[in-house]
Amino acid sequence: MSDLRDAALVSKAWPFEEARRLLKRYKDKAPEKGYVLFQTGYGPSGLPHIGTFGEVARTSMVRHAFEQISDIPTRLICFSDDMDGFRKVPTNLPMQEELKQDLHLPLTRVRDPFGTHDGFAQHNNARLCAFLDSFGFEYEFASATEYYRSGRFDEMLLVALERFDKIMEIMLPTLGAERQATYSPFLPVSPRTGHVLQVPTLERNVARGTIVYEEPDGERMEVPVTGGHVKMQWKPDWALRWAALGVDYEMSGKDLIDSVTQSGRICRALGQRPPESLSYELFNDEQGQKISKSKGNGLSMEEWLTYAAPESLQYFMYQKPKTAKRLYFDVIPKAVDEYHQQLRAYPGQDPKAQLNNPVYHIHGGDVPESNLVVPFAMLLNLASVAGAEEKDQLWGFIRRYAPQARAETHPDLDAAAGFAVRYYNDFVKPAKTYRAPTAPEREALEDLRDKLKAWDGGLDGDALQSLVFSVGRERFDPMRDWFKALYEVLLGASQGPRFGGFIALYGVEETIALIDRGLAGELA
Repeated sequence: MSDLRDAALVSKAWPFEEARRLLKRYKDKAPEKGYVLFQTGYGPSGLPHIGTFGEVARTSMVRHAFEQISDIPTRLICFSDDMDGFRKVPTNLPMQEELKQDLHLPLTRVRDPFGTHDGFAQHNNARLCAFLDSFGFEYEFASATEYYRSGRFDEMLLVALERFDKIMEIMLPTLGAERQATYSPFLPVSPRTGHVLQVPTLERNVARGTIVYEEPDGERMEVPVTGGHVKMQWKPDWALRWAALGVDYEMSGKDLIDSVTQSGRICRALGQRPPESLSYELFNDEQGQKISKSKGNGLSMEEWLTYAAPESLQYFMYQKPKTAKRLYFDVIPKAVDEYHQQLRAYPGQDPKAQLNNPVYHIHGGDVPESNLVVPFAMLLNLASVAGAEEKDQLWGFIRRYAPQARAETHPDLDAAAGFAVRYYNDFVKPAKTYRAPTAPEREALEDLRDKLKAWDGGLDGDALQSLVFSVGRERFDPMRDWFKALYEVLLGASQGPRFGGFIALYGVEETIALIDRGLAGELA
């Protein structure tokens, strides 16, 4: 066994811990189906969002970790619940009145308001696949409509019909009295209207494989439970999918813990073992409130990708999935720089440390080199003092600091420069607040300026940092007050970069001029 596999078998990285837990299901032999099945679910009543990305990214990390400790083949299915009934018209869609006519139809039979596909779900499914493909995820798309209608679920649907009472015993205690009176795990698709009906099951015929229900106008109808004539309710449907497909692993948000519990019980009632699961914490906004699409708080995936590369978002997703995290704009620069710090550390690490490094899991073991020779936070401050509107304005400073850097050879850096300019103009610039220096701060700034005028040490960030530190050490205790003053007086922010590195990037003469402007009150 290789050193890498040895390290993987004991790694404390959470994807490996999940993978080892999954492997225990088949410690004696491989599953009869010949592979281990991972699944993620998606509701196509809306477009894919940051939660969709996080679930597929994290599941892919566990899948890759599993493949490092086991020779059992794996598959990942991204399942779209596109046979669900269309219960409400989203307010952000065109053709509001026309879509109201399609209420209660399966999502695949709802008209596409964008006019590009045969139905609303087909449009959103295509967006989902394009979205996943753009990140390079390896997966197989699965449609509930296709699985129900093709007979993929027929065998397990007949088992569910036979064990109807067991399913009801599990579900009814979780419902209120009013819902109990009308609940059925089977949702018939009306032969007359095509609507997915939430009506009681009046009779069951196990031998014929049918149920009897009542249409809204009172007519009693008998339909088979197979062939797409019914769809199952949410929790029984989840259990049906697990049981019919032999799903081995599926993670979900903390808000679905109860659903996982009930669906797991139903899966056992159907005679199958439920999958291993991980309940991840949900994201909060800057104030610690749960992110809600209806509220519009927090940060969307599209917004993140406007200001940073997708790998930084994957890095953020990797971090402590069982811990609630605040997802808002200020976390982006930190995630970018930490991601690249981990990239730079990776080549020099031993196998154990490499497997604990987030970038191993982000890149599936094929870890690239970082060419971000200037930290993203530094680029933001450079954009600030340069008043940059375009990334080309930053490249003049970058080339002086790192003469070997070019956009063609340093694509990470070139992209980060563009992101930094965009982030600065959208978020930093409107919030910048300069202030005049206090008397002790003025004295220190004048001393720093004079020492920089006499400086002959070139653009050595470490040496310049020592110079900055020596000026502050003589006057400030604690030292953080000195750096806070530099940031607030010269950069218009309460925190900032390692200032010696900033001088090296911005330039000694330029920093002298900046200090003079701060002392003259031209910035405040």
